[in-house]
Amino acid sequence: MSSQHVVIIGGSSGIGLAAAAHLLEKGYRVTITGRDAAKLQAAAQSLDGDVATVTMDAADLAGLGKAFQAIGPLDHLVLALGGGHGAGPFATVDLADVRRGFEQKTLAHFACAQACLPHLSKQGSITFVSAVSAQAAMPGTAGLGAINAAIAALAPILAVELKPVRVNCVSPGVVDTPWWDFLTAEQKEPTFAGFAARTPVGRVGSSQEIADAIAFLIGNGFTSGHTLICDGGIRLGQ
Repeated sequence: MSSQHVVIIGGSSGIGLAAAAHLLEKGYRVTITGRDAAKLQAAAQSLDGDVATVTMDAADLAGLGKAFQAIGPLDHLVLALGGGHGAGPFATVDLADVRRGFEQKTLAHFACAQACLPHLSKQGSITFVSAVSAQAAMPGTAGLGAINAAIAALAPILAVELKPVRVNCVSPGVVDTPWWDFLTAEQKEPTFAGFAARTPVGRVGSSQEIADAIAFLIGNGFTSGHTLICDGGIRLGQ
């Protein structure tokens, strides 16, 4: 796999960083990107293998072309951009916050996938990372669900439009990543316990488990247009 180059947008922490570590172990060359140069360098130093970094803001649509020129040829693109805007009860959710969610996550995923195309191998792949809010009927997540469902909707359309490039999506459930750091340790423990109680596997997920799902979609050449839900079954519970 050493000749195959994977670019992970949002690779400086959480699921993106775990995916980088997992793919490096499998022998891929990996480039991780992020907005914070210092955080990106620290992330790279935590990894073993053929890893490079490119500082870029995926929400800076005007700069994406130059960013991918700097990255150069790639075989696989992973879009692991996080997003937390758009949560709240439907009747009162702030529409401006929902708009920010679409701009920072959905539009950024869309634009990065578009900008990579001149550099992407025709035998390669694009893997989006959405969230299980797109599949689970959880009150208070209408905005988040719409944002992530829009991302998941890209996979089957682009799998056909961009063929033979393979396009897939991973939809994680509740995963213990820095995304939850807006909570204190005292708040996080009961929050995760509550989610675990609603999840058939009886716990929240790890970023390594989502990384394994991403690696599967990259490596399986006969899978395209698919959303792989990796949520411990939480979408099934009440």
